[in-house]
Amino acid sequence: MELSLSGTTYTQELQVRAPGRINIIGEHTDYNLGYVLPAAIDKGITFRIGTHSGTRCRLDAANLDQSYVFDIADIPGPEADMPGWARYLVGVVAELQAAGHTVGGFDAAFGGDIPIGSGLSSSAALECGLAWGLDQLYGLGLDRMALAQAAQRAEHTYPGVKCGLMDQFASLHGQAGQVVRLDCRSLDFAYFPFDTETYRLVLFNTKVEHSLAGSEYNTRRLQCEEGVLRLQAFFPDIASLRDVSPDMLAAHAGDLPEIIYQRCAHVVHENARVLATCDALAAGNLAAVGSHMFASHDSLQHQYEVSCEELDFLVDQVREDPAVLGARMMGGGFGGCTLNLVQREAVPALQKRIEAAYSARYGRAPETYIVRIMDGVGDVQ
Repeated sequence: MELSLSGTTYTQELQVRAPGRINIIGEHTDYNLGYVLPAAIDKGITFRIGTHSGTRCRLDAANLDQSYVFDIADIPGPEADMPGWARYLVGVVAELQAAGHTVGGFDAAFGGDIPIGSGLSSSAALECGLAWGLDQLYGLGLDRMALAQAAQRAEHTYPGVKCGLMDQFASLHGQAGQVVRLDCRSLDFAYFPFDTETYRLVLFNTKVEHSLAGSEYNTRRLQCEEGVLRLQAFFPDIASLRDVSPDMLAAHAGDLPEIIYQRCAHVVHENARVLATCDALAAGNLAAVGSHMFASHDSLQHQYEVSCEELDFLVDQVREDPAVLGARMMGGGFGGCTLNLVQREAVPALQKRIEAAYSARYGRAPETYIVRIMDGVGDVQ
């Protein structure tokens, strides 16, 4: 995408590409300090950023033909009236400034190919692309983890979504051909090779858009916190659901309200599925990876209750297909995409079949994306 700035004389310019992400498994575990297994993908957002000697900051959303201007000396707060997309970016600047980092005036134009509301984390790509670009241009000296954490805080404060760290981490730490397991408590991470030649990662987008701030995302987080508080009566040393084993939870299922038990059960068993998936990848056993993906979807559908009819329909359509090793909903839920692990040769026929079945059921075709695992945020040469 050709991006142009407003014409001011710039002291420095930089073009940055920030990828979206997929998550192989480990959904709604990050804010419970558990494990996730994401990867950066070849859909993302490109920024052109120019610095200047003034205090004006101009943000241009090329895809939307919208702009937002503010002053670096008087950054608008979360209560200010601004476009929804601008909240992610203004929040990043505010967080960098609040952490004591000096950022001057700049113009930033951006555009990309991540479908909004698809569960591919366009919001994290927005945040991380700008954060990395400003770090480079202003010599802030922040490492990628610190940038991810600043972007996460921005999303908490400005859009008001109490997200975990996974999306920002994946956008910044991705490596081509690798998925990365993040321990959201210790922040240790490890890479695992993922074969996307023999098998392809295929996304079917329901085109049901979700708004995490307006959905039950924050409610789920509160329910998990309630589960921890109740379980601490029996296990005083636990600090999060990460500390709860399946046996511990089962022993006190009757001591929890049913809905709280179900929420906790998803998180506790999803953490175990992430570790088992990593073992399967290390052994080259993609069939086992697929089995864990199906189990993850079932848990998200029935225990965490963040799926929707369209997502469940798409997963059910591939359960008995021998060319599909696994499938599940991906992202915060209530819409977006399913992620499917599909034999390479079978992708065209599967795409045709799924699009026809979905169109017959819902009167519209799903969008299909075949994604590759790519490097994280970086400059565009």
